[in-house]
Amino acid sequence: MDSNQVQVMNSPVELKPDDFRKIGTDEKQAEVIQRESISALRDAWQRLCANKLAMTALWVLAFIVVASVLGPLISGWVHGYDYYSNDLLATNESPSLTHWFGTDDLGRDMFVRTWRGAQISLFVGLVAACIDLIIGVIYGGTMGYFGGRVDEIMNKFSEILYAIPYLLVTILLLVVLEPSLGTIILALTITGWINMSWIVRGEIMQLKNREFVLASRSMGAGSGRLLFKHLLPNAVGPIIVTVTLSVPNAIFAEAFLSFLGLGVQAPVASLGSMINDALTGWLYYPWRMMFPAAVISLTMLAFNIFGDGLRDALDPKLKK
Repeated sequence: MDSNQVQVMNSPVELKPDDFRKIGTDEKQAEVIQRESISALRDAWQRLCANKLAMTALWVLAFIVVASVLGPLISGWVHGYDYYSNDLLATNESPSLTHWFGTDDLGRDMFVRTWRGAQISLFVGLVAACIDLIIGVIYGGTMGYFGGRVDEIMNKFSEILYAIPYLLVTILLLVVLEPSLGTIILALTITGWINMSWIVRGEIMQLKNREFVLASRSMGAGSGRLLFKHLLPNAVGPIIVTVTLSVPNAIFAEAFLSFLGLGVQAPVASLGSMINDALTGWLYYPWRMMFPAAVISLTMLAFNIFGDGLRDALDPKLKK
């Protein structure tokens, strides 16, 4: 490097006002919003729609719900079969154009009974999940918000209740009380709300010290308003996912109890009791077990897949 180059590099550079002019920026467009503003729920819905597997599960659930409502009616309109009618001259018939799912050992139409059994399973699962939601949100929200001694006592009670064998409590309750849909729902919800309460408790404990809660408290908001207007709405994602995943657990529990003979009693039948009735002749009449087992398996699988997709859609950490 020669002396002339060194002199040029060390010499001060004269700066002009034009050197500080913004390049490639339109002042009029600087404040224009380039992207449409969307809410958190709409964003979650768009991400859920992008999940093809979860949407497929949602359509399967919609089909099962519609079929469970309209299936028995369609069979009655077309063939004149209802839930209680039987034909002893048409026992254990294979699936045909007359009996789409075949018949059982008393000549009853399996198509009607399968979808009526799906009605019972869905009803028990949804009602049990709603009761778990109500009790779990109130109990868990109280634990998480107040904390301290209140949280310690309530949490210990739930831990003691959770330590009791669930199946033992359910069987004892169904033995003492008369088996019915109400008894089954009561048995399923005695301890079913505990997981929901723990999830709500953890979410509330994370949120209650956030700035927006402190600001609302400083403006005079009471405990009820803070809990139900600020804390629980911000914990709605995990709550919805937990409810979605608790429905198949309740459906399976009801089917298991009916399979053991502790569920609904004859002539009413659920999917579990239909599978139990088909055990004796499943090698010779496999359709009697195949259709109820397929419906309950497909329902549980669809609920689990949709719950996983809903969890991914509501999780802000997974946003791209």
